[in-house]
Amino acid sequence: MINFSARLSLVLSILVLAIKFFAYEMTKSTAVFSDAVESIVNVIAALVALFVMKAVAEPADEEHPYGHGKLEYFSAAFEGGLIAFAAIAIGIEAVRALIHEKVLRQPDIGLYVMGAAALINLLLGLHLRTVGRKFRSEALKASATHVLSDVWTSVGVMGGLAIVHVTGLAWIDPLVGVLIALQLGYSGYRIVRQSIGALIDEKEPKVLRELVASFNKAKKKWVIDIHQMKMIRSGRFHHIDAHMVVPEYWNVAETHEATTEFEKEVVSAYSFDAEIAFHVDPCEKKYCRTCEMLDCQIRQEPFEAVRPMSVETVVRGPLP
Repeated sequence: MINFSARLSLVLSILVLAIKFFAYEMTKSTAVFSDAVESIVNVIAALVALFVMKAVAEPADEEHPYGHGKLEYFSAAFEGGLIAFAAIAIGIEAVRALIHEKVLRQPDIGLYVMGAAALINLLLGLHLRTVGRKFRSEALKASATHVLSDVWTSVGVMGGLAIVHVTGLAWIDPLVGVLIALQLGYSGYRIVRQSIGALIDEKEPKVLRELVASFNKAKKKWVIDIHQMKMIRSGRFHHIDAHMVVPEYWNVAETHEATTEFEKEVVSAYSFDAEIAFHVDPCEKKYCRTCEMLDCQIRQEPFEAVRPMSVETVVRGPLP
């Protein structure tokens, strides 16, 4: 499904590009030209995403033990960079058009043609966003964000054409081009910022909350505490390291069996593909007040209440 969506994105991006340049030839509008330049970015990004999706689908191997998922972040960052570059080019052209006023032709026809392009992009963007969220594809989600922002760009262009058509104020058209450049620059920055964060495994609060919810769902009495959790994200695959506190009187075999089963339950409740490496810590009688093992023979203090697991407690250190 992901590869199909990437191919569909490429085909429709080429179609929309052709439609927009046709609209430019009909109108000689700076705003339409700006929107068409953005569509060139869509085509290049869709082509890159298609190749990236094929690489990402390859399983982990000896040289890439965590798979190829991080390529998605490179794809998204590349797309964001192209958007920022397009914003600069569009801004320069729009300013020139403001200084040297152009005569706009057939804005009414431009409205219809741009409306068709916007509709195609809207349907494509909604499809890419749905598939990207379902399969946790960063490349498709970045493409969806860009394509849907392109819809708003086209709507802005259409608004400018309508105003020029009604009022005859030709300077409105390049002004819309300047606004498009500013909007694209911000969109490109956001995509690059998010992609860089994923590449360097920046904490993702939403993902952490989902993982902690999986911990809580699978929690057993003997899971006394989980802390110092770290995560490496590689597309859909997540490698998770964490310390788990268990009863200190358990032997190695007992601990291994229990933690392995706990990991399976957590991963089954988690929406990403994942593996968890638990570093097992003995309770050392520090957790008696929050330990639910009521039949413990070495308890030093009475049980008071379970220490709830939250993102804050899971990522920080153990109890002092």
